[in-house]
Amino acid sequence: MSISLAIDTSTSRTIVGIIEGGQVTFEEFHDGATDHGRALSELVAKALKTCPPVTHVVVGMGPGPFTGLRAGISFAHTFALARDIPVVGVCSLDAIAIQESSYTVAVDARRKEIYWARYENGTRVDGPHVSKPDQVDGFIFGVYPDMKKLVALADTQSVTEPMYLRRPDAVPTAERR
Repeated sequence: MSISLAIDTSTSRTIVGIIEGGQVTFEEFHDGATDHGRALSELVAKALKTCPPVTHVVVGMGPGPFTGLRAGISFAHTFALARDIPVVGVCSLDAIAIQESSYTVAVDARRKEIYWARYENGTRVDGPHVSKPDQVDGFIFGVYPDMKKLVALADTQSVTEPMYLRRPDAVPTAERR
């Protein structure tokens, strides 16, 4: 039976779950956009006390802010490498569980913007994008990735690069104008 460690840091919430044979045996979160590093180690340590050895890691690849994503993705890869187990990346917006046939989900991108994607029957048909909220119609906001859905998507997705939708704030001196 597969035992998945699920991690998402694409939002201001650090979420960790253990999914065993398709069932959630552990799921907790910590709110704090600048606290992903500390929260991850604490939540994962707590999660590992609840299960046999993990067989693979599933991590949300964004879209999300650079530092938050990097904390979760780096942790996931380091954890997997140390245990010689696979790691699979998934689009974090795809893991938001909405019980509608047609919808648009959005999460805070900071800088008065949102990351968003549009779905039909649970399949992404547009996005992900970053926009001002007034440029996107009828989006659902205030929801977070679901760890059970994140793990289920690992069967059909393998996102290998973080989904950064805008340029970094920091740029080399030679590129500044």
